[in-house]
This record gives sequence, C-alpha cells and structure tokens, in this order.
Amino acid sequence: MNTTVFSENLRRFRQHKGLTQEQAASALGVNAQTVSRWECGTTLPDVMMLPDIARLYDATVDDFYKKNSPVYSNYADRLSSVYEMTRDPEDFMRCRTEYLKLMKDGELSLKDKWNYAIIHHFMFDLCRDTAMEWYNKVMADDPEKDPHVYYRSLACRAGLLCDLGREQESVEEQKERVKRMPDNPREWAELVSALDDSNSVEAMECFEQSLERFPNYWLLYIHGGYIYQKLGNDEEALACWDKAGELGTDFHDELYCKAHHYAKRGNYEKSYEIYMEIASKLREEGYDVEADMAEREADRVKAKIK
Repeated sequence: MNTTVFSENLRRFRQHKGLTQEQAASALGVNAQTVSRWECGTTLPDVMMLPDIARLYDATVDDFYKKNSPVYSNYADRLSSVYEMTRDPEDFMRCRTEYLKLMKDGELSLKDKWNYAIIHHFMFDLCRDTAMEWYNKVMADDPEKDPHVYYRSLACRAGLLCDLGREQESVEEQKERVKRMPDNPREWAELVSALDDSNSVEAMECFEQSLERFPNYWLLYIHGGYIYQKLGNDEEALACWDKAGELGTDFHDELYCKAHHYAKRGNYEKSYEIYMEIASKLREEGYDVEADMAEREADRVKAKIK
C-alpha cells in the first residue's frame, strides 16, 4: 500500500471537513497524537477503524488509497457517485437513506437536491426496463399455467406502455391478440381498455361490439363504465358497474370503481360508505390485509369531507 497517498488523503479529507486533529480524534475515540501519526505515515489506523474514519470524512474506504481522490460535500453526495457508477439498487437504497437523514437534520444544498432527483431518475429507468422485461417473460409463457396472473400482467404491461406514451403500440398489439383469439372475451376486454387510453370514441365502439359477442362477461362492463365516465355519462358508468356486480366480479371490482368514481366527483361521503362496504366484505371473506387497505382508503376520503 502507498502509505504516502493514504496519509495525504487522511489529512486532505479531514481538512476539507473543517476538522482539527483534536476534533477528528474525539469523534473516533483516539487521541490527537494518533491522528497526527496516521497523517504523517508513522503508523496506520487499525483496519477495523477504516469504515468509521471514512464515514466521518464523507468518503469510502477505497477513497483513501486513490491518488487525487475527489472530496465530497457530505456522505450522501459520495454515495450518489457510487450509485451513479454501479446502478446497483442496494447502493441506491444506501444513498437514499443518507439523503433522508439530511432532510431530517437540515436543509439540502442545491447539489443535494439535484443528486436526490438524479438517483431516483436512474432508479426509475432501471425499474421501467426491469418491469417491461419481466412482463414480456410472462407474456411469452403459457397462460394456462395461471390465467388470472397472466392477464393481470397483460393489463399491467399495457398500463406501463400508456405511462410511457406508447398507447398506440399497446392498442396495435392487443388488436393482433384479438385477431388470433377472437373467441376469448378477456382479449376483447383488454382491447377495450387499451383503446380507452387513447381514443374513447373508438373504445366505445369496441365495447358495444364486444357486448354483442359476450353480453355476460363482467370485465367488459368494468371497462365500459370507465369509458362512460370519461365521456361524462355518470349514469351509464354506474349502470355498467352495477351490471358487473350482478354478473360477479373477481374481487368486488365494481365497488372499487364506484368508490373511486364518487371520490373523483367530490362525493366523499358516498365514496367513504362504499370503501367501508368493501372492507366489511373482504374481512368476512378472510382478506384482512386487503380489508385494512380499503379502510385506509376510506379514512383518506373521509378526511376530505367538510
């Protein structure tokens, strides 16, 4: 090991932090003469102390051994540079934790704010690409293994494409699926949903065409309700969701639609009432976690009641 580089870095990092040898020694639980000997290269700190020294100086242990290692304004700043290089989610979490500490303890600098934004930007890119990769893996698998999960993944993938501004791509893909599987009502329902993200008029036409083929498929009425809602026809929207409930939904979907609808329209009392109904039904069915979530939504809308 190049002890000269190591010792010079110890001195440079300490000085950049604005610490005297006495202050550094106090923070590390040693005496000032020990710190002085480290910086002169007479002795070296115990290897077990290196993480503590690095943390005090807002550095990493590796920084001590690099010639002309850059200095950082704080430990979060240092970890952001690590994450920018590795793009490892674990490094993201370490960095984010340090920034949250800064937020709690004091005001962030302009660079801190920028760093906090950019690490989330990088993480967003990773999450976006990973989500699409694994949705595609599901789509390439056999839907008969678990049709419910398969089609939930299909719907989520379409939603991701929409979030990315690729609605038309989602529509064209779903049209091709309908051509391949024209007797599958779920494929038609997903096409209605995909079209609703890009063209409500075309979505309505597809919805009406689908109902002629599959008049008793509940999911069509769920999506149809959202089309009517978007077109401003609340009465028809609620009628669609009521019809879905009569036919039987997977997980009280029609009630969630109505609760969300009333909240969107500012009728928080009605929304609260329906969320509590959902919670009651779920708890009776043994879905306590889901019931708790419904109750939290109920509390959220209740807080808006004037």
